[in-house]
Amino acid sequence: MAGRGLATLAPSFLMSETQKHEKHHVCPVWVGRLMVNPLRKLRQSPRRILASHVAPGMRVLDIGCAMGFFSLPLARLVGPNGRVICVDLQQKMLDGLRRRARRKKLAERIETRLCATHSLGIADLSGLVDFALAFAVVHEVGDTARLFEQIHAVLKPGSRALVAEPRGRVSDSSFGQSVATAESQGFAVVGTPRIARSHAALLERGR
Repeated sequence: MAGRGLATLAPSFLMSETQKHEKHHVCPVWVGRLMVNPLRKLRQSPRRILASHVAPGMRVLDIGCAMGFFSLPLARLVGPNGRVICVDLQQKMLDGLRRRARRKKLAERIETRLCATHSLGIADLSGLVDFALAFAVVHEVGDTARLFEQIHAVLKPGSRALVAEPRGRVSDSSFGQSVATAESQGFAVVGTPRIARSHAALLERGR
């Protein structure tokens, strides 16, 4: 599924009825490999972006994980008693993530899930997730209301989601529309983190 940052190439995994028969963009696997390049951390450090939101023992959802640019740092942050659920549309991306996780001895903290074009496949996590990340994903989704509905459903009351979108591909107005859609699904905006080359909003599910 989603690539991260740079020229973000996240595909659509949730489409409206009119889009279901249209060809949608899927991030090539070779691009997924480029997006885990260590040099990217110089501009978008996962620890700097996520450390204030994630604590040991948490259950975290990484939507559009690709090969795990954020997934592996999340696994370190949640510690041995935490869990990172990584969702992606492409099995090859998930396979690459699993290989990287095994090399870093983090595989036991990570669960990978292959999602479908119509669903994230996370209904079993209702009310169980402490934090969700959707980085450079929302602009490629056809039905953003459905996306935020699913994220809202799995978060614990009072828990948060970080949504970030690439400035090079998403305008201020488009990002504002996405945030408004999230609010219509029960989220409140509680922050606007500064992330290089990105729009960002920190969303909270009501208690």
